[in-house]
Amino acid sequence: MANKILAVLEQREGSLKKVSFEAASTAVKLAKELNADVEAVAVGLDINNLSEVGKYGISKVTLLKSSDLANYSSSGYSEAISNFAKEINAGYLILGNTALGNDLAPRLAVKLNSGCLVDCTHLNVEADNVIAIRPVYAGKANLTLKLNSDVKIFTIRPNVFKAELSGTENATITEKEISNPNLKSKVVAFKKSEGKLDVAEADIIVSGGRGMKSAENFKLIESLADVLGAAVGASRAVVDAGWRPHREQVGQTGKTVSPSLYIACGISGAIQHLAGMSSSKYIVAINKDKEAPIFSVADYGIAGDVFDVLPVLIEEIKKLHS
Repeated sequence: MANKILAVLEQREGSLKKVSFEAASTAVKLAKELNADVEAVAVGLDINNLSEVGKYGISKVTLLKSSDLANYSSSGYSEAISNFAKEINAGYLILGNTALGNDLAPRLAVKLNSGCLVDCTHLNVEADNVIAIRPVYAGKANLTLKLNSDVKIFTIRPNVFKAELSGTENATITEKEISNPNLKSKVVAFKKSEGKLDVAEADIIVSGGRGMKSAENFKLIESLADVLGAAVGASRAVVDAGWRPHREQVGQTGKTVSPSLYIACGISGAIQHLAGMSSSKYIVAINKDKEAPIFSVADYGIAGDVFDVLPVLIEEIKKLHS
């Protein structure tokens, strides 16, 4: 069985995403426990911070380079990465559990005839086997799983596996030109939301629910997010009402998040929402209904009207910053 671990790095518009460093660090940790070699691969054209993965313990990175693959293509990326994984005889592939990772991992699994476990929250080595833990049933239970395939693919939940510095030098980058990639479609441009943080990767999230009463009142959520350097999140009811875009939805039918701090404002705490944020390190709930289910998972709770609490909270945080 192949005993090389490959971290698959994710980039957007020429920069590695935060989850790439988490994947690199996780791959290094597993490699030490399995006594395996480790390297990383990225696909794109030019990536400005690619060598930085060396600080997380990976000394060798291969850039599969093509102007046609500057942006994600499911067919192009899966073909390029699977061919490279076969070439180096990789036995393990580690990816971030992002929208891209969830689309790419099963495609790689088919091409590599491998097992695939997604949204892992723990990866441990026992008797030379990687044991994964992933949540099921909307977070109500966890499965402990082991893959028996020769090649094994794992996607890791962002913000759960910490990117730990373990090197002092930048990685050596080898560029490999990809000619005539298999493209069934091509992304020509991204419409970027104006500097807003992605809730899936943010360290702090301020979310609003139906208790905010209208789209206009989300200015309070945005103001608190601004002073905290946080991302704005929303419940499904808010997104269904058209108050906020779907990319901000947290929950079972939205994004699963694991920030250091999650502030839920006017969110009652339906099980579908809790499934998407209950793994947050610290949860603060603000709701005028002291019996709201959100308080059952909160580390700190404020039983009060969000329209009274948020302005005071924003001003107090501003004072601390000044």
